[in-house]
Amino acid sequence: MKTYSAKTGEIERKWWLVDAAGHSPGRLASTIAMILQGKNKPVYTPHIDTGDFIIVTNVEKMRFTGRKLEQKEYHRHTGYPGGRKVTRMIELLDKHPDRILRKAVRGMLPKNRLARKQIRKLKIYAGNEHPHEAQEPQVLEINVSREVR
Repeated sequence: MKTYSAKTGEIERKWWLVDAAGHSPGRLASTIAMILQGKNKPVYTPHIDTGDFIIVTNVEKMRFTGRKLEQKEYHRHTGYPGGRKVTRMIELLDKHPDRILRKAVRGMLPKNRLARKQIRKLKIYAGNEHPHEAQEPQVLEINVSREVR
């Protein structure tokens, strides 16, 4: 029996719509990363992009546990000496709420050229509106919320 390897032209891509309201960003990002890579399909091939497109809405209504909004920091460097910039999560949620989820998903994808193609299939919007109605996305129910005991 031969191992099946997907070809680029044979891949059928779907569009999924995810409502992020009430979900924690980490648990949501792990599910989104799996779908972007195509690991939910039987034709998954590691070196071919077999994933689907994902539209995420309502990221400004995500649920954060603990004191992450006040304590979590995002770091970046400008490239110049002393150019380290620190942004707290609450500031990022006010200005660019989509960047929190995008950074979480990017961290769960492989670190290669294929991941750069996969992250382009992720469309994130802060509100409930999105411009992708023509693609007729199917609603994806994600049950990642966990009760704290």
